[in-house]
Amino acid sequence: MIEIKDNLCDFCGGCVSVCPVDAIELKEAEIIINPITCTDCQLCIWVCPISVLSLKKSNEMKNENV
Repeated sequence: MIEIKDNLCDFCGGCVSVCPVDAIELKEAEIIINPITCTDCQLCIWVCPISVLSLKKSNEMKNENV
């Protein structure tokens, strides 16, 4: 799953334009990633010029589900 650091994003839209499954949306100064549609291809991570997006580690996801 992709993790977002919203407070750092400059909302350039690069992640939206590169997403092959249209899982990313910019709404009113907020990035929204649809976890059902997202395939974790990581293209958004590579295109982000300020490294706002990252891949959430599997152990972090496990802790959220507890």
